Amino acid sequence: MISFALGVEDLADTRFAVSPLNETVFSLRVLHDPSLSAVHLPWRRSVLGGLGDLDTDLLMSLVARRRTLPDFLTPRPASFAPAFEDELAVVRLTPPGLVRRDLLATHAPDPLPSALRDATAADDAPVAALRDTICALLRQYWEIAVKPMWPQMRLVVEADMTYRARQLAMGGARLLFADMHPNLRWHNGVLHIAKMISRHHVAASGRGLLLLPSVFAHKPAPPVSPEEPPSLVYPSRGVATLWSSAPTHHAPALVSLIGAPRARLLGFLEEPLPTVELARRLRVTPSAVSQHLRVLHATGLVTRARHGRQVLYRRSTLGDRLAAPDGSYG
Repeated sequence: MISFALGVEDLADTRFAVSPLNETVFSLRVLHDPSLSAVHLPWRRSVLGGLGDLDTDLLMSLVARRRTLPDFLTPRPASFAPAFEDELAVVRLTPPGLVRRDLLATHAPDPLPSALRDATAADDAPVAALRDTICALLRQYWEIAVKPMWPQMRLVVEADMTYRARQLAMGGARLLFADMHPNLRWHNGVLHIAKMISRHHVAASGRGLLLLPSVFAHKPAPPVSPEEPPSLVYPSRGVATLWSSAPTHHAPALVSLIGAPRARLLGFLEEPLPTVELARRLRVTPSAVSQHLRVLHATGLVTRARHGRQVLYRRSTLGDRLAAPDGSYG
């Protein structure tokens, strides 16, 4: 088990971030082991056909047998949503000693794979060369595997952040972590992360907590090293909507009453969602969604509330009754 002790100041400094580099690195787990998530199988199939002559041996060697990943490849984002190239530039500046430490810790107690053997060199030059080779390879992999879908992925994780921020506002840290993942437990100012390979306790000591919702994470993932500041990658809500088509089956009476497009909107609005996320899921323009939302709001089928810079829509009680799967509107 890994635990983070968070004081009042740390909770006040808890923030979210979006990291394209984190997603790129975490996607290697899914590429390495398809059994981790059936949801991502369509993505995996499409990526495998496009890797061409990339050094997949080196790519796959970054994922240990225990599915751990090197900390230096997932640096703490310096801003809310850094560019991939900016994050990769940070990795390129990683001292060789830290690269060596992280690669060894990631694979321990196993020996390093042959593709990473240069990391065991006593001299820093081979380690630095390996680091640069990995960075160049990750950039090529990002272009093929993640960048084409990154705008949609970002909308998914930002929708999760909106939901989490609402949970925090309504019930504090306890509610924030309550449904994030079964392996997480908040108790007496300590966030416990169960089913971890390593065991250590980290005092945040004013460094705050960074939360990164992830499309590709299958469970909470804190840094491997206890020396790193507290951060947590966790599985984002709504990931299945990335690769699946929008639902099309609705009660015939509901479709006859309000039309198929608005029935589909009601189907999604069991949870609060902004216009852009609804447009992404329905594969239409935000302006088209806005027109239907105005009608649904005017007729009392949805409610709306401002959250920061976004307006969130959700089914009203009447909307819930109309959208009931069994078609029972009474």
